[in-house]
Amino acid sequence: MARFPLSRTMRLAATRIGRDGEPVLLVDRFLIDPDALVAAAAASRFAPAYGSDGGYPGVRALAPLDYVEDAVRALASPIAEAFGLGDVRPRRAECSFSLVTLPPDRLVPAQRAPHVDTTDPHQFAVLHYLCGPAFGGTAFFRHRATGYEVITEARLPAYEAARAREAAGQGYIAGDNAAFERVGAVEAAFDRVVVYRSRLLHSGLVGDPAALSADPRQGRLTANIFLTLA
Repeated sequence: MARFPLSRTMRLAATRIGRDGEPVLLVDRFLIDPDALVAAAAASRFAPAYGSDGGYPGVRALAPLDYVEDAVRALASPIAEAFGLGDVRPRRAECSFSLVTLPPDRLVPAQRAPHVDTTDPHQFAVLHYLCGPAFGGTAFFRHRATGYEVITEARLPAYEAARAREAAGQGYIAGDNAAFERVGAVEAAFDRVVVYRSRLLHSGLVGDPAALSADPRQGRLTANIFLTLA
């Protein structure tokens, strides 16, 4: 029997955001017992995932392989349908438990702005919230100077050149600022999954930085899967 069985009553909904109309897939009630996954995180060994040049603003630990395999198997077809991919199959998946822990005054410039994980159109971020709405969620952005919401390989040089001329923001980004316009957001909800292309400009929302904790049972816990389909 699976340690983290998937719910038979999960709800799936797809929406589109921004001028580019990029799909975002939402899945609620993903697991029968999401608390079991939180317990697995609490028993894991976390380590810092950031450095002097940026990275994830907190700590990470490996997620259970059986959870990852079951999640990918369940989501591959809905992702293919929502994103109009046709006949595809999983090629690679990497997954970790993640906890945002850095206070705003310790962020480096790269952590204070939206980002993309890759320009690969076939890689998807599968973000499983294991915390409640008080911890924020995920927002998506348009870069004002270029008008880009999606960073492709062709757009990357112009985007990086424009960003090099811009001042860094302060703290965790939550909405519009001088460089970016927020074009959509997903609220965190316990046992909610959100899926989007990794090349879509995005940032985690941190509802109350004072509430951040390195305790998986108390903090902004997520399970993050980077899934590549082929």
